Amino acid sequence: MNKLLFQIKDNKLFVQIKKRLNTDQKNIINTNVISQNELLFSDEYIAENIKIMRSFLKELVNDYNIDTLVIKESNIAPLILEVITGITKIKILHLLEETILNYKICEKIIKTHSIVYVSVYNIPTFLLEMLDRENIKVSSRNEILFSSKFMAYNSLDNYSSIYYKSKIILNFPLLKDDEEDFEAFIKNNRYLKHIYVNKVNKNDLENILELLEKEKIKNIKIHIEQNINDFELIEYLKKMNKKNAKTNKIQFKIDYTKEYLEDNIMNQVQLNTIKVCIIISLIFVSSLVAYVFYSNYVSMQKVDEIKDDISNAIASYSENKNTTTDITSNDNQIDGSNEPNITDDMKALLEMNKDTVGWLKVNNTNIDYPVVQSYDNDYYLKKNFKGDEDRNGWVFVDYRADMKNLSSNTIIFGHNMYYSGVMFGTLYKAEHSSWYTKEENQIIEFDTLYKKMKWKIFSIYTVPKTSDYLIAEFSTKEKYQSFLDMITKRSKYNFKTEVTTDDKILTLSTCTKNGTWRLVIHAVLINEE
Repeated sequence: MNKLLFQIKDNKLFVQIKKRLNTDQKNIINTNVISQNELLFSDEYIAENIKIMRSFLKELVNDYNIDTLVIKESNIAPLILEVITGITKIKILHLLEETILNYKICEKIIKTHSIVYVSVYNIPTFLLEMLDRENIKVSSRNEILFSSKFMAYNSLDNYSSIYYKSKIILNFPLLKDDEEDFEAFIKNNRYLKHIYVNKVNKNDLENILELLEKEKIKNIKIHIEQNINDFELIEYLKKMNKKNAKTNKIQFKIDYTKEYLEDNIMNQVQLNTIKVCIIISLIFVSSLVAYVFYSNYVSMQKVDEIKDDISNAIASYSENKNTTTDITSNDNQIDGSNEPNITDDMKALLEMNKDTVGWLKVNNTNIDYPVVQSYDNDYYLKKNFKGDEDRNGWVFVDYRADMKNLSSNTIIFGHNMYYSGVMFGTLYKAEHSSWYTKEENQIIEFDTLYKKMKWKIFSIYTVPKTSDYLIAEFSTKEKYQSFLDMITKRSKYNFKTEVTTDDKILTLSTCTKNGTWRLVIHAVLINEE
């Protein structure tokens, strides 16, 4: 028999197996209320009282305006989904366990008749199609390692992105790997409408058409992003349009660049018109530059205001630290109100945001922020420390990390806001030898709620988008050693820092090179208080 913990946070209902019960909880009956936002039931009680539980949860969902269900363990999902069947307000489902979605859970999702979006770790093709037929959108988190430039350029990094992609880019000439992956893509995709190619390459175009015809794919528009003035090529495309218009309704369209069109128009207009166009262009560019500067200024101001509020909250808490405050932090600190060793600064931050798990400082950068952790790695991509919508996001720890005992690899993410310099916008400095060769810069301060810690950098590198360095725990020391060897070998500089499988490491990750690469820093724990 399992005890299932129900928690309410914002507009979300979280359900997980309660693995440790305190003395009071071990003796409670199935329907006892633990706190205002926490309920504990046995799975046996739920299974035997489905209708009662459904009625109870329906009132709870209405009272708290809940639209999202988050289930931590997949083995309890069928039971919970059966209970919420008919509760029409719940539209979104997050399954947190890193496992493949099975048919039983898929069937239960459909039978709820209300869920329209599902987030899973991985899903088989036939189940994705099954949910798609019911107009249920699926997002899978399991990344696919890029096998070709075609896959990488189009960010086809998981199966759901392949399935739902409506626009793709093909760079001619195609390599063999690109052609093979394109064929695999169209076999699995269901929404493709536009293909953008960089130039006319007759062999590649005809191969693409052959593959599309083979898979019986129709109603596709192929955009040629080339300034074509060759009459022969234009006639070739016209013939191809006529040939394919009736059979598979594939249409070719030449997308001339703005510059090309402007050049040709300017050759036909008077000098005064040219001057007016130049003036308008200058005004547009000036306005655009001004907008970019203003946008970055607003971003910096917003972050500065939040940091001022944080400083004021810490100062205020210090003045009133004898006042008793009920603190309930995130999943890693469910019983955080009774934690004995949390510092006053951290207690002040927890009052501002219950997702707070620590503080990160990187010398000679702008990185000096409290760190948060949510139930997934998407929430703080677009929300700031106050929980407001913000394109800067916030600095956050990987949702899998154990912040009490520390995972073998604690991973911290942040947006590379290069122009404003907020979040990880100044982490690019770590790529320069003038920065990483200075000993003071090689020490990173990352404190948790319970400890002050210093970490020493042992590897810095950039790498094409991959998930092979984003592993939090290792089943054996051999696997951990292999991982340490891999990330140390990648480093652009030999820091001569010893790291063993008995050590804890810290990983900082942000995007670079237009989001297609990652800038990564690894540091080993050298001191903790």
